[in-house]
Amino acid sequence: MMAAAEPRQRPPDAKLMVIDERGSITHVRRASLDACLRAGDVVVANDALALPASLRGVHTRTGCLIEVRLAGRRSLDEVHDFTAVVFGAGDFHARTEDRPAPPWLSPGDRLTLGPLSATIARLLTHPRLVDLHLDGPADAIWAGLARHGRPIQYAYVPVTLELWDAWSPVAGRPVAFEAPSAGFALDWHMVERIRSRGAAFATVTHTAGISSTGDVDLDRMLPFDEPYRISEATAAAVESARARGNRVIAIGTTVVRALEHAAIQDGHVHAGDGLATQRIGPGSRLRVVDAILTGVHEAGTSHYELLRAFADAGTLVRAERELEDMGYRTHEFGDSVLIEKRQAAYEPGPTSTTQYWTDCRAKPIRIKPTPTTPIVFAGT
Repeated sequence: MMAAAEPRQRPPDAKLMVIDERGSITHVRRASLDACLRAGDVVVANDALALPASLRGVHTRTGCLIEVRLAGRRSLDEVHDFTAVVFGAGDFHARTEDRPAPPWLSPGDRLTLGPLSATIARLLTHPRLVDLHLDGPADAIWAGLARHGRPIQYAYVPVTLELWDAWSPVAGRPVAFEAPSAGFALDWHMVERIRSRGAAFATVTHTAGISSTGDVDLDRMLPFDEPYRISEATAAAVESARARGNRVIAIGTTVVRALEHAAIQDGHVHAGDGLATQRIGPGSRLRVVDAILTGVHEAGTSHYELLRAFADAGTLVRAERELEDMGYRTHEFGDSVLIEKRQAAYEPGPTSTTQYWTDCRAKPIRIKPTPTTPIVFAGT
C-alpha cells in the first residue's frame, strides 16, 4: 500500500472497505458511508482539535538544535506539564526512524522553544521520552504554541502542513497531539445525512496521541495513557442504543479507547473525565463498541493491534491483500475501513481474491479483477 502524500481530508475518490460481522468484504465510495448505517445506530466521533504540538528549539546546555513533540498529558485541562518525545536536529522531511537522537538529556535541563521555555522535569523509560514543564502563565503558553508550534508531521507528506490541515471539521477544543484523523471522513453534510438515516451522532473529547516515535522500543509503548471527556448526552445516547440492541459505531481508535474505558467498571458508559490506560487488542472483550471506522493502518502499529479486537487474524490478512490490490492509501489523509465486530462463532472461510463493489444497500456485485477489467464503484 502507498501512503497518502497530499493533505486532502476528503478527496472525491476516497475509498471505504467494509468488513461485516461475518468477515465479508465489500468496497464503496467513502462518501456513501451513511448508506452503511441503520436506523437506531449511534455514531460517535472524537471532537478534539489537534494542537500545534511540534516545537523546534535549542537544548540550552549544549546549544544543540532539537525538536520536541508533545505526546501526553494527565488531563484535558493541563497546560504546563506534558510527556514529550525529543529528537535531534532536523524536521519532518527526514523519516522519523532516521531522525538523530537528541543530545544527552538530564533532569533540570532547559529548552528554548521559540517564544516558550521549558524544563525537563524527569527522564522516563527511553532516552527520547521525558516529562516536560512549560514555563509561564497559561495564556503565554497558548500564545507561544499558536505562534511557534507546527502540526506533528511525517515524511510521507512532502509539503508543510498548515494547522487547519490537521483539524477535523467536527473538532472543537484543542487538546489532541495528532489529528483524530478517522474524523476526516466527516463534515457537517455527512452528519446531516447520518441523522437522515435515523442514526444518532454524538462526540467524545479524547487526547489523540502520537502515532509513531521512530524508535521500535518506544513505539511498543504506544498508545500512551490518554485523557478523555464524555458528556451526559453522549453517555445517554450510547446507553440507550445498547439497551435497544442497536449498534455503537466509533469513528476512530481513540473513541474506542474512551468508550471502552468508561465502561470498564460495570459495563456501562459513564459521563465525565477519565484516563484511558488500557491496551485494546486481540485478547480484549469489547463491551460497548460494535463497529469502527478507521484509516488504513499497517500491521504492527498500535492502531492495527486495536483492530484485532474487531476482526480475526485471517480476516485482517484477507483485508490487507485486498487493500493492496485495490490501491488503498494509508495514514491520516488516506482511505478508510469500516469493521463490524466479528461474531463469536464465525469461522473465516478460504481466502478469496474476488472484489466486491456495492453501495451498502444492494446485494454486492462480484467482479473478478483482470488486467482489462476497469474498477468502478456501484452507482457510477
